[in-house]
Amino acid sequence: MMNIRLSEAPSKTASPVPDPVLFGFDGPSGRILGRGPARRIAAGSAATLETRVAAALAGAAPDEMIGGALPFDREAGDCLWQCRRSDAPASGGAAPQGLPLPDWRLTAEPAARDYAGAVARALGIMAEEAGSRDALEKIVLARTLLVESTAPIPVEALMARLHADRSVTAFRVALPAGPEHPQGRALCGATPELLVEKRGRRIASHPLAGSARRLADAAADRAAAQALSGSAKDHREHALVVESILDILAPYCRELGCPEGTCITSTRSMWHLGTRIEGRLKDEDTPSVVLASALHPTPAVCGVPMARAAGFIKALEPVARDFYAGAVGWCDASGDGAWHVAIRCAEISGRRARLYAGAGIVPGSDPMAEAAETGAKFGALLAALGLPQDAALQGVPCNGET
Repeated sequence: MMNIRLSEAPSKTASPVPDPVLFGFDGPSGRILGRGPARRIAAGSAATLETRVAAALAGAAPDEMIGGALPFDREAGDCLWQCRRSDAPASGGAAPQGLPLPDWRLTAEPAARDYAGAVARALGIMAEEAGSRDALEKIVLARTLLVESTAPIPVEALMARLHADRSVTAFRVALPAGPEHPQGRALCGATPELLVEKRGRRIASHPLAGSARRLADAAADRAAAQALSGSAKDHREHALVVESILDILAPYCRELGCPEGTCITSTRSMWHLGTRIEGRLKDEDTPSVVLASALHPTPAVCGVPMARAAGFIKALEPVARDFYAGAVGWCDASGDGAWHVAIRCAEISGRRARLYAGAGIVPGSDPMAEAAETGAKFGALLAALGLPQDAALQGVPCNGET
């Protein structure tokens, strides 16, 4: 078994200030907060995760947990912390001030018209390969918004705002410092998508694929939901995701199914097609993080077939995904825990926030409609930052786009 290298745990008496928050999750699955003193599990790829986690859990105290983030690229290094669970509020009381941002600039990478061009190229590849072996059936293309402010972006205030939507899981994960981020960074978001939850032998997943923007007018909002429910294109996209998750989980399970079928679900800003998957594990000791690693990236954030879609993503997206579209979550000493798809999120570092959003592309997709979908998905984070929710769509210059 591989030896695990852990950093020195900081002393509890070294400073009177509270230990830093390493990760936190607050949503339908409950509230989890991990604080230092902590040890970072030596980073590694998905291929070595099970061995590294087993070594960490073997010596874990009953109240210790592992939490953090798995990157989109399975070959890249993860960021997992081992620490004790804390029941103290993350902010210690009222949310600090600092939002909305006093002054800011927004840059789209790429602009909507260039993103639509990438979608058109992907559709062209699908058309050329249709019917051939290993043909590209679906690809998820993402773009980013870079928010730059004259003042540091307050993570605590941002999280307080993200917690307001109780239909999603608000999350934060401390990411390691590096040459570009000497003071560290944080991945913060409000994800609607449960990748996998484990409680004893019982597991659940709730994939979402197929989306429509929510509207202020009640009648128009209902019409958008009905249109999504009847969309053959969105149901095809959704079925690819559900089939993939069932295929991956089947070897781990004695029982597996979708008791409720596909339903319409929603957040404050989006409608989605969702299917709840439930199962019973063969081995109760399988850690939740191992199941999460086996599942990600799903077709909901990558494509079908996965390896080919991932290659096209690297070629077509101008900004590396890093931990966006990976997984975030926690796992306790018994292996129970919950992991979520890292979407509707931003990487926060000082005065900069990079927001991410993607859309699933299948035959029948409309390039400009997919660009508009990504713009709508930026809405929750833009609102939490105190910026116009439609800033990615209209009214605010983005790389010269109006």
